[in-house]
Amino acid sequence: MPTVLVTGAARANSIAAGIVPRLEADGWDVATSDLTGTAHDCDLSTPEAPAELVAAVARRHGRIDALVLSHAHGVESGVLDTTAESFDRHMAVNARAALLLVAAFARQATEGGAVVALTSDHATGNLPYGASKGALDRIVISAARELGPQGISANVLNPGPVDTGWMDDDTREGLLPYHPLGRLGEPRDIADVVAFLVSPAGRWISGQLLNADGGFSARY
Repeated sequence: MPTVLVTGAARANSIAAGIVPRLEADGWDVATSDLTGTAHDCDLSTPEAPAELVAAVARRHGRIDALVLSHAHGVESGVLDTTAESFDRHMAVNARAALLLVAAFARQATEGGAVVALTSDHATGNLPYGASKGALDRIVISAARELGPQGISANVLNPGPVDTGWMDDDTREGLLPYHPLGRLGEPRDIADVVAFLVSPAGRWISGQLLNADGGFSARY
């Protein structure tokens, strides 16, 4: 049974929480991590945590065959009110931890594997989050080139606005007209795409930033 590590999976209605049962249904042995509430509690703001997490999962489950990066730190602020401390924490959790997780994963993925990272293009009013996600995009796409000869695919997936409990009624009403399919995204929609990308059938897709948002981004 192949093993997959899914980060950011503690919250019950999160995208990661939707991904976990979908992968389990496909026969994956799923290991989860978050700050609290999962099998592997982990503070990814520290430099040591990513390698320690991968090692702990490998000890318990054996070789990790896929890595799904769904964790994120996000505090809304803009150019004028983002502090250095806030910017650094966003970069540490959303970008640096991603780099170190991918590196630790690749070192033990002796038979190839897959990386999928969830990203966002939300930046205005959410500057440090958007900047750190932009760095994440470059890290993962670079990994596709560097790790490809090792049999590892790597992609970034932008789900667009997904209703995971953060939207109020006004937000839902405002976003709905921009969705050609006539509804907002749900975690299960993203889970299906992730399941394909980590499967053997999806491994030929690599080095891509994919919009899996029901056509939301087509409004541009």
